[in-house]
Amino acid sequence: MVTTVDDPAAPPGQHAQHGDPVHAPADLAEVTRVARALVGNVERVVRGRREAVELVTVALLAGGHVVVEDVPGTGKTTLARAVARSVGGSFHRVQATADLLPADITGSSVWDPASQRFTFVAGPVFAHVVLVDELNRTPPRTQSAFLEVMDEGAVTVDGVRHPVPDPFFVVATQNPLEQHGTYPLPEGQLDRFAVRLRLGGLDADSELLVVREQLAGPTVDRLGPVVDADRLRAVRAAVRTLHVADPVLAHALALVRRTREDPRVRLGASSRAAITLVRCAQARAALAARDYVTPDDVRALAVPVLAHRLSLPASSPGGTAAEALVAEIAGTVPVPVQV
Repeated sequence: MVTTVDDPAAPPGQHAQHGDPVHAPADLAEVTRVARALVGNVERVVRGRREAVELVTVALLAGGHVVVEDVPGTGKTTLARAVARSVGGSFHRVQATADLLPADITGSSVWDPASQRFTFVAGPVFAHVVLVDELNRTPPRTQSAFLEVMDEGAVTVDGVRHPVPDPFFVVATQNPLEQHGTYPLPEGQLDRFAVRLRLGGLDADSELLVVREQLAGPTVDRLGPVVDADRLRAVRAAVRTLHVADPVLAHALALVRRTREDPRVRLGASSRAAITLVRCAQARAALAARDYVTPDDVRALAVPVLAHRLSLPASSPGGTAAEALVAEIAGTVPVPVQV
């Protein structure tokens, strides 16, 4: 089931698309201002989860995507909608089901009797922010429909390539408890997600505040944008220019390579994971108003960026084992003294 919320996605060509030039470069002060404004705006409705909000912001600024693994009712949809409204972008929600087809995601060519030709009708991925609820409930054939668009910012239908709006951001969810009728995400798809996070429970005061605010209606509907799509593209480009010293880069790569060498790991993190780790570290540095990346940035992001990419033996107890393993590795890789 596909639901359109907020502003419906315009047909391809009416959005700024991937590959368009970025004008008016952003400086560090603006990058930090935008990053903190995004965090603050989302926190107005996603209460008591600053770490998760910052991780989502880091992934967004780094040009990646996010998978949220948590039980129903924890605010996953609210989080995705809050991000969409904060960037003034269009938002589509896809409820993953076993009968969902690839064309339901990407769109398809439909015969137009008036023009006597096939016309491409865009699917729900043609939005700035796309929420895929319980992605693992779709069969592998449909899951694969997300691979190209998440990696390249475009879909190919009937041999024709259609760019999606830029910026493009996918938030997918999984329920870690209910596994009946699900299809585990393959390693290649998990590798497309920059960050995996859990929202977790709320403390009593935050939960009381959430319930009180929601009694008057969805608070996310009252959020306004803090940055438009054009400036967000410029901010993303600026994030990638932040300085990464050779020792810091070597530290990040050593951490990733250690996951491949550990005998407890069946399949370690890839080179793509190393690139993503450094890009996310750049975004974290920008959030901290620094124009350079530190080893602490890399270590702080090691678990959310790398753990979901590891494949452990079947006897290992799920994602928590991978997170503990990455945390252990991050604590043993030597930190460069001078950067």
